[in-house]
Amino acid sequence: MERTEEDSYLTLAESAEALYKEKGSKFLAYAYPVSSEEQIRECLDALRKRYYDATHHCYAWRLGADGQNYRVNDDGEPSSTAGRPILGQLLSYGVTDVLVVVVRYFGGTKLGVSGLIAAYKESAAAVLSAAQIVERTVDVRFEVEFGYLVMNDVMRVVKEMRPEVLEQRFDNLCTMRLSVRAGRADALRERLQKIEGIQIETK
Repeated sequence: MERTEEDSYLTLAESAEALYKEKGSKFLAYAYPVSSEEQIRECLDALRKRYYDATHHCYAWRLGADGQNYRVNDDGEPSSTAGRPILGQLLSYGVTDVLVVVVRYFGGTKLGVSGLIAAYKESAAAVLSAAQIVERTVDVRFEVEFGYLVMNDVMRVVKEMRPEVLEQRFDNLCTMRLSVRAGRADALRERLQKIEGIQIETK
């Protein structure tokens, strides 16, 4: 799946899991949709408690619509044999706001550097291919304040531009919270700014 617009990105609809085996070692792979480092820590802590006796908990994650915020962790495996191959699969699938953790139980036979890289890569690929990948939009939120007399003008723009209305209050001073995909945010702001006495704040 490829993203269709600049103001969109690919992520996971829900968590997924997969199992990969190599020379007696078991690799339990988990993929989670995440939106913050705090959420990532919670997922890692839960897996460490559940698989407290595992040999390694290796992982990689990407955050943000552009995926520029990322981290890898080999958790005691030889440098760059686990976290990097996992990250490589996140890049290959083009997903972000995703954490992939591979929990390893050592099976008694050493795999060597190339064997480890292949095993972690295959584990990550298996869990991502099992996951449902979805496209999300990058959205901009506005808080709009305006007088009751221009409400019809504001509602006409909202009807034509079709942002998502998150909240609205109509009184002498009316407020609306709107969400619109980033590619259309400037056009919406321009239309609204033409209305007399309106205040627009980007959230």
